[in-house]
Amino acid sequence: MLNNISEFIPAERIKYNEPLASHTSFNIGGPADVFVTVENEEELAKAINFAKAENIRYFLLGNGSNVLASDEGFRGIIIKLSGDFNTATVDGEIIKAGAGITLSKLAGLAMNSSLTGLEFASGIPGTLGGALFMNAGAYGGEMKQIVTKVKVLKNIPTANDTDCEGCGAIIELTGEEMQFGYRHSILKEKNYIALSCEMKLEKGDKETIASYMRELALKRKEKQPLEYPSAGSTFKRPEGYFAGKLIEDAGLGGYTVGGAQVSEKHKGFVINKGGASAKDVKELIDYVIKTVKEKDNVTLEPEVLFLGEMK
Repeated sequence: MLNNISEFIPAERIKYNEPLASHTSFNIGGPADVFVTVENEEELAKAINFAKAENIRYFLLGNGSNVLASDEGFRGIIIKLSGDFNTATVDGEIIKAGAGITLSKLAGLAMNSSLTGLEFASGIPGTLGGALFMNAGAYGGEMKQIVTKVKVLKNIPTANDTDCEGCGAIIELTGEEMQFGYRHSILKEKNYIALSCEMKLEKGDKETIASYMRELALKRKEKQPLEYPSAGSTFKRPEGYFAGKLIEDAGLGGYTVGGAQVSEKHKGFVINKGGASAKDVKELIDYVIKTVKEKDNVTLEPEVLFLGEMK
């Protein structure tokens, strides 16, 4: 049944039993049944429609920078955006870009066009689609500040989708309609899929922009364990607290489960010290949450997305 996907996706863009460790920044994850690369909106819609019609699970994977993939892999179809989704254009102070483009590439394009407002994203290792999904941000900047329009694909209809008005439609949402919040957007609530977006930046001095990006890169290198595989900041910031400080105060810096460790450099990061399994990382995350809750009565929430069955 899964082989039927080759009817509308070229065979060279379909992989079977593809290890997800090769597609996640944790370097962790077993095989996905099927891994397909789609290059335009029509192929994406067909892939999702196929999966839903056949009752097969699917997941859109960006740069894999905020994902912990199961050791068992993923029973279903992983969809990767490429082609048209990796393009961007500049018109004055407006950048239009596909959801598959990386934030680092996008920030570089803005800099080369003497546009300021995307510097914060230059060191975030994800794609635009993922950034829109979770309102990615760093160093005082976030997507909410620059996004004006987002083109999204609503859920593809199946026989079971009786309450999905307009399913399968491509619609445009304004920045306000995206309902951006801390690590949140309407995409999470509605399970919409970002296809592309429009961002409004401001004219600036190219060298000043480049200098600020270098400054942020240096800060990241000094404060974050970039030398180890990770999914970035592991926990959301609890209201009124900093996750890293709570974890440090709980004495968990350097705490290790198998090959997974709470970074001694930045306590808010769980890193793969070498050979870590998803089970190691999940056990460590659960232990950190339990310990901080017992000590400070604060409940930490993972920022990392869990893909596949965690055992």
